[in-house]
Amino acid sequence: MKVRIFTILAALVLSLGLFGPALAQDYTVTSAPPRTAPTAKIDVAQLPPAGVGSFSAEKATAAYMARMTAKEKAQSDAYFEGGYVLQVVDLIWGLVVAAILLWPGLSRKMREIAEGATRSRFWQVPLYVIGYTVVTTVLTLPLTVYERFFREHQYGLSNMTLAGWFGDFFIQFLVGLIGSVLLLTVIYAVIRVAKRRWWAWGAGVAVIFLVLGVMIAPVYIAPLTNHYTPLPESGMRSAILSLARSNGIPADNVYVFDASKQTKAISANVSGLFGTTRISLNDNLLNRGTPSEVLAVLGHEMGHYVMGHVTSLILEFGLVIVFAFWFVDRGFYWLTGIFGGNWGVREIDDVAGLPVVMALISVFFFLATPLTNTITRTHEIQADIFGLNAARQPDAFATAALKLAEYRKMDPSPLEEIVFYDHPSGKRRIFEAMRWKAEHLNDPDIMAGPISPQ
Repeated sequence: MKVRIFTILAALVLSLGLFGPALAQDYTVTSAPPRTAPTAKIDVAQLPPAGVGSFSAEKATAAYMARMTAKEKAQSDAYFEGGYVLQVVDLIWGLVVAAILLWPGLSRKMREIAEGATRSRFWQVPLYVIGYTVVTTVLTLPLTVYERFFREHQYGLSNMTLAGWFGDFFIQFLVGLIGSVLLLTVIYAVIRVAKRRWWAWGAGVAVIFLVLGVMIAPVYIAPLTNHYTPLPESGMRSAILSLARSNGIPADNVYVFDASKQTKAISANVSGLFGTTRISLNDNLLNRGTPSEVLAVLGHEMGHYVMGHVTSLILEFGLVIVFAFWFVDRGFYWLTGIFGGNWGVREIDDVAGLPVVMALISVFFFLATPLTNTITRTHEIQADIFGLNAARQPDAFATAALKLAEYRKMDPSPLEEIVFYDHPSGKRRIFEAMRWKAEHLNDPDIMAGPISPQ
């Protein structure tokens, strides 16, 4: 009420100040002397270029989308939609592999071999895991070769020879084997100690290994299959490092890796944690992309780092892992209560039950696909917006999205995007870039930049 009163009083005083002289002039008896004509200050501003006011983010998006030919769109859609089917096939085949290990008693025999080699239950686990990893890799190899080699060549996305592919596959197998042995040995040790609360402690161990993987992967694992070299001194390198410094990223070098020997896809990343941060881009992006597209893509990747997405993803997926381990605990006791005698599986701490555990984990993450995709897609959307604000290359971001259309369906239905997309769809990314541009049309750098199609 006091504020309202003071407002009224101020308005009254202002009115008197403005109109008091005029009132006095109108009603005075004597004539007033001539006065100078009133003047007003006029602000002069440069008018926006012709056509700016009619810019439409929707029309620009449609024009960019129209650059894809019908053949390109059909191939992109077929490749991505085929991935939906393969998710189901992978799940079913994984369950079949588990059944092959359990019903004939193969898993039980593998445990007995480990028990015959050592009486230590601790060391029995790595011996079993080695055998389990080899057997499951062999059983799933035909499907793996089809999905990762023949199918990639079918859609023109791979540059690898079969020999080169098997070379990389063997390296990845060894890395996965070492990681599986370490992780499962520790988790089974936790199970023996924690008993029925194993799932909570086991999830904690899995999250710790996840953090370790994020730390060491870019520095020690990625170079096993690709050769990383510093980007030579150039305007491109200077622009990337300038963009990094302006966003507080502690990197003093930019690395290029030879992904072109494996794929035609463009990619980049700002990865690492606790001092292992590095900026990397593949040679496809460097060779196929314009300088503006390189900056647009790296602006997005820097957004992940600046916004702490590594940490938030670990926390969010850590919660998912907790629920996954709880699901495995409940499912394991239910299944072994019915079939445990047939399988020769004892309690949850029996390593012969690992096929049951892995089958349940596969089912859980298959059912949780919409959730896990939404988690990552949300982070990707945030990084898109950050990259647009940091690199300020909306048209380059749109054309880079078109390059990604080689293996990503551009225009899914809303439900399709929620369930199957771990990144925003290409059409959505282009529209976000054009909407950003619509809000910055009068900025000097945007006015001087390329003209979006309409």
